[in-house]
Amino acid sequence: MIRREMIDWKRATESLLVTIEKQQADKRSEVIERVEKLLDVREQLQKNFQAPFTKEEEAFGKEIVQLEQQLQTKMKDFFEVIQQDISVTQSKKTNMKSYVNPYRNLAQDGAYYDTKQ
Repeated sequence: MIRREMIDWKRATESLLVTIEKQQADKRSEVIERVEKLLDVREQLQKNFQAPFTKEEEAFGKEIVQLEQQLQTKMKDFFEVIQQDISVTQSKKTNMKSYVNPYRNLAQDGAYYDTKQ
């Protein structure tokens, strides 16, 4: 018999995979909140995983490990997309500031040399 915590952990992992795969750019904050909640649930459930494990639980554990590897890949991709969006936003912000005030970043040493003397 497989422990209830392990089954719930697998369901939470599957929900995470579905949430990340079906995320939309306009609802990203909602997706991030849902991901955080599911990760917290998984963390609480994982604390209850303790040996000894039955043969069924060991076989179930192998499935869990495969799901975890898939989740790690999806999470990595998800966070890379977020990082790219953040860097694009920051570069747009910098470009906008230079467009509004193009002479702001020029070096001003205050020296004037009169070459006609």
